[in-house]
Amino acid sequence: MQLRHLPAALLALATLVLGACGVGGDEGGSGARAINWYAFNEPGGSYDMAVANCNKQAGGRYQINYVKLPNIADQQRELLVRRLAAEDDSIDLASLDVIWTAEFAEAGWILPWEGERRRAATEGKLEGPLATVDYQGKIWAIPHTSNTQLLWYLKDQVDAPPDDFTWDEMIDQSVENGKAVEVQSAQYEGLVVWINALIAGAGGQIVNEQGDVLVDQTARRAAEIESKLANSPAAPPGMSTNREDEARFGFYDGRSDYMVNYPYIYPGAAEVSEELQKNIGWARYPRTDKDKPSRPPLGGFNIAVSAYSKNPDLAFEAAECIARPENQALSAELGGLPPTTESVYDDPKVREVYPFADALRESIDNAGPRPVTPAYSDIALAIQKTYHPPDAVDPDTVVDTLRDRIEKAVNGEIF
Repeated sequence: MQLRHLPAALLALATLVLGACGVGGDEGGSGARAINWYAFNEPGGSYDMAVANCNKQAGGRYQINYVKLPNIADQQRELLVRRLAAEDDSIDLASLDVIWTAEFAEAGWILPWEGERRRAATEGKLEGPLATVDYQGKIWAIPHTSNTQLLWYLKDQVDAPPDDFTWDEMIDQSVENGKAVEVQSAQYEGLVVWINALIAGAGGQIVNEQGDVLVDQTARRAAEIESKLANSPAAPPGMSTNREDEARFGFYDGRSDYMVNYPYIYPGAAEVSEELQKNIGWARYPRTDKDKPSRPPLGGFNIAVSAYSKNPDLAFEAAECIARPENQALSAELGGLPPTTESVYDDPKVREVYPFADALRESIDNAGPRPVTPAYSDIALAIQKTYHPPDAVDPDTVVDTLRDRIEKAVNGEIF
């Protein structure tokens, strides 16, 4: 992936180098084996606390060094790819966005979790996150944190949606009420998230991990919903450039009764007013079709062990510790990062942070992962090109266009 903004990339690299000062070698400061964990800079402090907990529990066998990556996913990936492609043995553990698993596994940069380690990585985990670490029948990381979207609504404006509430019904009701429906539809990953959820909700799939292109009429169904919203009075202002924050601020300001977005919008509402937060209701992601359950979006991070680690056995042990339920609870409480372990949703502190914990757990467990394939980056670009701008998408031609572009993406061709 080429860098589009060199100064920002250089700044990110400088941050990484400074963050790694004193990191590396065979020993930590106490004489324990150093295990370097490359992960984004979690601002709530939960990752720092997890590292401190694990280092204490390690009893001198290892010392985890938390190397803080930039918070922009593309920069994280760029830095990890460069180091791992160079077989840099200073990386022991890497936090991978859920969409990177197949790419890193196929490249031979990470190690599979086998035998007892596989059990440790999968036991008690929700089905959605498990699908993101499984590639060609092997487990390549331990699910750490997750994320999904819910349907948010204003309780003083509309009734709680029924279980089989559809996109069509939501758009029609919003047109009738003179309100917008808030979505993320700029030409970026958020658009891929939306389109993939619509296709999965119709029972479809874009491509499987064997590289088989499965584009069918479900791609048309996604285009019908996108086009219907974009060309209706319910289209939010600036729909073709809207991302998560534009959506939530439009929702906060009252221009919409409905919004699909991530859980962070709920604590964010309290910063506007307690009354606003109390007025926000939640439900499962809307259905594409009335007779099929929705397949909500799925995000998050998994922890993988580098194939070039000098201490892989200790690295596996450290990764298991970081992803333990008590540390996932910290990430939920302090960092707003939903857990991947089912039991953590019953933790009282987690339920305090997420009064919608049950809806969140159900959504993550039944989510529709984005394509698990080494060609994901090119596939995502193909989806973005095909479904943007939203008001110009033609449902009559979208299937052939998307299929052609996905086939070229899978084969490494220009589209």
